Amino acid sequence: MKDIRIAAVVANCPVGEIEANLSAMETACGRAAAGGAQLVCFPELNITGYCNRPELADAALSMAGPEVRAASRMARTRGIVILAGMAEKHASGAVYASHLVLTPDGGIGVYRKVHIAPPERGIFTAGDEVPVFRAAGICFGIQLCYDAHFPGLSSAMTARGAEVIFIPHASPRGNAEQKHDSWLRHLPARAFDNSVFIVAWNQIGENCKGLAFPGNMVVIAPSGEIIAKDVSGVEGIFFADLKADLLDQVRGHEMRHFFPHRRPELYKG
Repeated sequence: MKDIRIAAVVANCPVGEIEANLSAMETACGRAAAGGAQLVCFPELNITGYCNRPELADAALSMAGPEVRAASRMARTRGIVILAGMAEKHASGAVYASHLVLTPDGGIGVYRKVHIAPPERGIFTAGDEVPVFRAAGICFGIQLCYDAHFPGLSSAMTARGAEVIFIPHASPRGNAEQKHDSWLRHLPARAFDNSVFIVAWNQIGENCKGLAFPGNMVVIAPSGEIIAKDVSGVEGIFFADLKADLLDQVRGHEMRHFFPHRRPELYKG
């Protein structure tokens, strides 16, 4: 991988306020680009907003719709890779929790959440693909919130070449410190076991549908050590530099890089 500066946006994203959410996204992209970021990442479902009520389907958007085109224009105009989320209304009629990968050359990729949390199961259909993406000199995967609790998903992304896993959240309840402590039960393990960077960040504030989000972020090195965090509980843009040498220090050491020595043929079942 190449060194990369990323910007994680902790933002309030009310459900159904799509024009306002897109406007806030455009402002944040400008600030991220001005701060030297090559990639800017927004929370889970930041465009449509997130809730666990059936009416979220009313806010769902098509991949072919004007909202996605508008977001793609932001990437082209700012010359920055954008990771942004929405409830996606698929042509099949299914609704997915989706996260877009928008590149300055007009590319549009998508990750669809594969592990649907129990309160979401009446709303979303589970995705059935585990893609990785290559942009801005890195190979990365995306997981959405509940996905991060399943170690096999991170291993599958690493096996496909991921060096960074971005994990946008819409994780409610508690304050920022409490949510951070909760994340530390599993996110460092995803980094350490797979020798990857983990970048996780959250929505903040009321969603207008009965949920409130604490607004926290953390960046974890391939060693499992925290290299950046924010638990202030305030809306903002948080920059972090992901240095290739931090990856090389782990992956270049045969006693620190465990992943190549797995025996997945024994783990079935």
